[in-house]
Amino acid sequence: MKEIHTESGNNEVYTIGKIDRNIYKCITDDIVTDEVIITDRQIQHIKDRHPNDYERFSKYFFEIVAAPDYIIKANRPKTALILKEIKDDGEIFKAVLRLATSTDEIGYKNSIITFMKIDLKEWRRLLKNKEILYKKE
Repeated sequence: MKEIHTESGNNEVYTIGKIDRNIYKCITDDIVTDEVIITDRQIQHIKDRHPNDYERFSKYFFEIVAAPDYIIKANRPKTALILKEIKDDGEIFKAVLRLATSTDEIGYKNSIITFMKIDLKEWRRLLKNKEILYKKE
């Protein structure tokens, strides 16, 4: 991850990579940037709620947001629930990505809100019970 220095001088924002806006337009057509970031605050949230997931799996963030297997309708507007299977390791993940739109403050970026490794039962439950907005071909 690339560190971004903020105006305050704190190292609190990290670049993950970029999204394909064509994939994420199933959430909204109004996406102002393709850049994806994560903040120290959200990293701490992941570490607190999903122990060891960040340390073990953050290396997959770029792949998860760049090439999701599924995008599921989330409970909040401008937000994507992403499902991704990493075939090399046989791991499956769920991430929540907040998209930056023209109604947000200038300079806002798409941001990972939370992330966790999930089991096959949860994967199947989400696909069965939630609205699928995008499926990788």
